[in-house]
Amino acid sequence: MKRLSLSLILVLLTISIKAQTLDECRRLAREHYPEIRQYDLVAKTEQFNLSNAAKAWIPQFAISGQATYQSATPTFPEAFETLMKMQDNDVEMTEINKDQYKIAIDISQTIWDGGYSKANRAIAKAEAAEQRSRVDVSLYDLQARVDGLYFGILLLDERIKQTKTMIEILESNLKRMQTYLQNGVALQSDVDMIEAELLTAQQQLSLVESSLASYRRMLEIFIGQPLKSDKLERPVEKVINSYTSSRPEFALLDAQENRLTAQKMAINSSVRPRLGLFAQGYYGYPGMDIFESMTSPDLTFNAIVGVRLSWDLSAFYTRNNNLKKIDVAQQQLTVQRDVLQFNTQMQTTREDGEITRLRKAIENDARIVELRRSVRIAAESKLKNGVIDATDLLRKITDETTAILNCNIHEIELLQAIYRLKHTLNE
Repeated sequence: MKRLSLSLILVLLTISIKAQTLDECRRLAREHYPEIRQYDLVAKTEQFNLSNAAKAWIPQFAISGQATYQSATPTFPEAFETLMKMQDNDVEMTEINKDQYKIAIDISQTIWDGGYSKANRAIAKAEAAEQRSRVDVSLYDLQARVDGLYFGILLLDERIKQTKTMIEILESNLKRMQTYLQNGVALQSDVDMIEAELLTAQQQLSLVESSLASYRRMLEIFIGQPLKSDKLERPVEKVINSYTSSRPEFALLDAQENRLTAQKMAINSSVRPRLGLFAQGYYGYPGMDIFESMTSPDLTFNAIVGVRLSWDLSAFYTRNNNLKKIDVAQQQLTVQRDVLQFNTQMQTTREDGEITRLRKAIENDARIVELRRSVRIAAESKLKNGVIDATDLLRKITDETTAILNCNIHEIELLQAIYRLKHTLNE
């Protein structure tokens, strides 16, 4: 009773564990891949850059202080002193002190910056979009690597399955041949030949199982966890909706084009004048009233406000060359886009042709398997009657096993070709 209960529990556990799917492996690999964290970092960097660009319109403050000693200071003209004495004026005529002190605050407000801050915002957005596109390309390549491992495991599973089937057939025929040998119907060489073929098949099985274990370990590294079961679920065949490619590399080129356009805006804005308001206030000695400072050493408060227009004409020296450099970079992007479009078209055509070839092969696979199995069964009967030898039987067994293997591999390869084409088109 206990054994029955234990067996039932094991069966239920086996049923409850579903095979891993391709979509699930893609999702897990995307979530586990370190590159995925770049999205958050790019978003934060973009916000910082946009915030800095917006702060260009906030009033700018600067505080300064200084203490100086001058070798000479303004004094009253001698004629002015003579005139004051002739008028019996009691005002003491002194020069400004040579030691001077000042604590100042400067305020400036940009009214128009020639579009420079707007260009900086555009550059910040374009650079962030370009970085996100680079992450998209990296994750796009990741999906191809996961798909390759997934279908590789399916193919290796099929090879193991068919190799085990071949081993079972060889073991059955080896026992039959040993019986024939004991009855004097077969030769020892026939037994040895089948046994050698059996050992070879077992050796191949070990090699394929070792390769399968390596593929599974690599896939587990990508998804960041062990595979849930020994078998992977074979994906369903999907329909190709459109042959127009939307690969992320095209989006990356668009993002690079937008960045160059924003850089052009910044170059053009650099040759435009700037207009702004300014104000300065300081507490110190001497003040703006020179005559008062000549008569009194006290610290005073002073202020000035105004409008400032500035124009850096030296930016015209490099403007044309900088714009031409960007034009060259844009032409390079055009070439890259054409090359990518060409390669994508060639890849799409090749993969579409491969799908057509595999579909035609699959149409005849079932009939070939049926015929090869019939021939093998007939060969076993002929061997029993001494019509053929072990060599002929082994050839028929190999032909049948190869036919079955090709049939199943063609089906998996067809799925792989379809998914590869959909990946090329980024559907």
